[in-house]
Amino acid sequence: MLERGPELAAAAHAVDELVAGATAGGPGRGGILVYRGEPGIGKTALLAEIHRTARDRCTVLTARGGETLTSVPFHLTRQLLQPALDGFGADEVRKLFGDHFDLLAPALGIAPPSSDAPADPQGVLLGLARLLDRLADRLRDRPPVLLVDDVHWSDAESLAWLDTFTRTRRDHRLPVLVVLAHRPFVREPQGPGAPATLAALADRAVLTLGLNALTSGATAELARDVLGGHADEPFCRELWTVTSGNPYETVELLAKARDRMLEPVAGSAGQLRDLGAGSRGGGLVARLEELGSGPTRLAWATAVLGTDSTPELLAALTGMSEKQVAEDTELLRAARIVTTPTNGRNGLALVPVPPLEFTHPLIATAVYGSVPAAMRTAMHGRAAWALTQAGSGPAAVSRHLLEVHPDDDQDVVSGLRAAAVEHLAVGAPDAARRCLERALIEPPGPDTYARVLYELGCSSLLTAPAATVGHLRSALDLPGLDDDLRIDATFRLTQALAHNNQLQEAARAAAVEHARTPPGTGRRRLQGAHFMYEGFQAAEADGPDRSRRLAELTAGFTGADNSERALITVRGFDAMMRGEPAAEVVRLCDLALVDGAPARGLSWTDQEWGFEIPSLTGIAYAFADRPDRAEALFTEAVRAFEISGWSGAHLAFARALLGLVHRRRGNLPLAQHHLEEGLRLADRVGDGLPVHWDTACLLVDTLVARGRTAEARTVADRYSFGPPWPGAIVLPDGPSVLGRLLLAEGRTEEAVSTLEGAAEALTVRGRHHIVWAPWPLDLARALAPTDPERGARIAREAHGHAERLGTHTALGEAFRCLALFADDPAESRRLLEQAVEHLAASPSRYEEARARLDLAHATGDATALAEAAALAATCGVDPLTSEV
Repeated sequence: MLERGPELAAAAHAVDELVAGATAGGPGRGGILVYRGEPGIGKTALLAEIHRTARDRCTVLTARGGETLTSVPFHLTRQLLQPALDGFGADEVRKLFGDHFDLLAPALGIAPPSSDAPADPQGVLLGLARLLDRLADRLRDRPPVLLVDDVHWSDAESLAWLDTFTRTRRDHRLPVLVVLAHRPFVREPQGPGAPATLAALADRAVLTLGLNALTSGATAELARDVLGGHADEPFCRELWTVTSGNPYETVELLAKARDRMLEPVAGSAGQLRDLGAGSRGGGLVARLEELGSGPTRLAWATAVLGTDSTPELLAALTGMSEKQVAEDTELLRAARIVTTPTNGRNGLALVPVPPLEFTHPLIATAVYGSVPAAMRTAMHGRAAWALTQAGSGPAAVSRHLLEVHPDDDQDVVSGLRAAAVEHLAVGAPDAARRCLERALIEPPGPDTYARVLYELGCSSLLTAPAATVGHLRSALDLPGLDDDLRIDATFRLTQALAHNNQLQEAARAAAVEHARTPPGTGRRRLQGAHFMYEGFQAAEADGPDRSRRLAELTAGFTGADNSERALITVRGFDAMMRGEPAAEVVRLCDLALVDGAPARGLSWTDQEWGFEIPSLTGIAYAFADRPDRAEALFTEAVRAFEISGWSGAHLAFARALLGLVHRRRGNLPLAQHHLEEGLRLADRVGDGLPVHWDTACLLVDTLVARGRTAEARTVADRYSFGPPWPGAIVLPDGPSVLGRLLLAEGRTEEAVSTLEGAAEALTVRGRHHIVWAPWPLDLARALAPTDPERGARIAREAHGHAERLGTHTALGEAFRCLALFADDPAESRRLLEQAVEHLAASPSRYEEARARLDLAHATGDATALAEAAALAATCGVDPLTSEV
């Protein structure tokens, strides 16, 4: 290749590194290599040369984006991975997929979805990333090289997959080489979306190389190779001027000059400009029209069908016979307008005859743009019909339905709705959203309009909660939803409002709808949402009254059905927060379960009730001194989310909940491990999510307990843990934990102010759980040197709440705090002995170690001090020499 030495050398070095790393058996030495250049600059030819030089030592997988295919989810992913999987038997393919064949195979188009239930998009992306990891390991003797041309026309899902694969590796070393070729950005990408993802991939590249136009010397060399060594300097200089050194235009123009038998001398140079005009834009269109109406219609059909341009479909779309299609194809091929790829794969499945494709994307763009607008939309409609007749599913047809003119066609609406279901089932909610938004424009009939709005709202629940709120509210304002759908739409509306940090609105929406819903399970479902989201608010007008109403409503419930069990769960969680007797909290939690596990329909991945219900049960157990039962629930949560591919915020929260269990048990290193893993998972989803608040709060608390105050501050600053607080409660109480951190930092005045704020917010709501919200214990300790009278009063009140709660952890912590204010050393020792007695009977090993340390200091017993320090060490605490 002319003047591509540095670019090819970079690729050769990258391939050498990849192969060397795979041969050595150590960490991968792959990475991302990016080539950027204007249309026609030679990106495709460069990738072809890289393919040629790498194929003897590597497994080369190729894909190309298409201007009309950006709406087809996982289009590039399928092009890349399907051929690689074809080299394995069915059993080996299953092994490569691990436990997630049913989740991932539909995204790759090699198996239909096992159900219509939406797949978790994050889970699909992570699963496909792991699949590529396993594939690379399996192909270690010939490591994969992924060549992606025209990646600026990638579908968003494939870009997100490549981003996930390259971004989430902790060592930043890839077992594959990813080579991307794309056009320069017209403007810097703004906000989320495919351009921003591509920019992020380029930023992660080992090397990004811009491709330059050919010099006049290289142009002359190319001219003499094609037209003969007698091509003179004026001719070659004019050739370079006309093409601006663009390799594609140069090659095309030379081919035309050769076809016209143009002498490459100065006297012929003037004709080059006219010949060059036919290589692009309007000149290309004129050249196409000169071939006749048949080849023109065939080229149009190829532009519309894209990778589906098989002879059968081209015949159906143009109305030609297959013989005429073959004859016109030869005319287009002779004119260097189309070509037939060497493989027979269109990114969806193997086809017996390879589809036609244009010789260059510039030609595809020009031909598609030359089709009259009305004709183009009509051809998309006919393409949708032809694909349907050929057996293609709604998702494959939908890209054409998106382009037809709205015409009140209910078949189009039905097709787009069916396509949305398929898109959701493969983890492509954005594609589903596009289909449903287009269906609304058609528009649907009066009897289905509200249903389409409801489906649109459901499709964007996790990805765009603000948009979901608008769609579902509109659906509820219209006729067309039966009672069950109204209830479900309202419940999902409350979920979207909650995800959007509008808890008050969520509670109000549930209250309004349940007031108009007749008694039964549906009404109780809405009541559950109402009470849950009222309780989740960081502040509410009358918490005690809400708690009273909830207790009265559930007083006679026996757990007869899931609606009763859900409300009992909400009641048990509320009772825990209020510091009601732990025995009652445990009784309620037990009543909400069936044989110690969530009932069918209330499981972790249940779509009707959501994961919040089993979460509340486990959290209430954890703070009722039953971390054993909480751990069983949360371990199942991790398993269920991983099996279902829910690898985003759901799995992050489950990890955080396991961290809570181990924090309560005093296994601080294990708690820290789960919490850091939870934050890592949450960071992949976004920023400032509720799971970030909860997990950061628990991690700060755990690090302070370990004596790692500086690390705790780093986490607090990284996740903006502090005021302004979110509208939802934080697990455990955020201001209480922040006050504990400030005390550990020696910032006593700030700590006292923060803890007093926690007291004011929680006391008015009747929430007195001193382990969930330990503000009274820490505030009393902070006041002991300066205002012991007030500190003692707070400690006595905390002891009263602990007595009501009745857990050994709460009582032990309360006695330990009271000991600070004892009248004499003997009384202090007696209180500390009671603290040790209770905490030894509790599951809270860390709190026990602190109490034993206090008692050892009070008695001066060196043996007891050593034993206390040893217990603290088993909890993962850095050496304790004094009480914090």
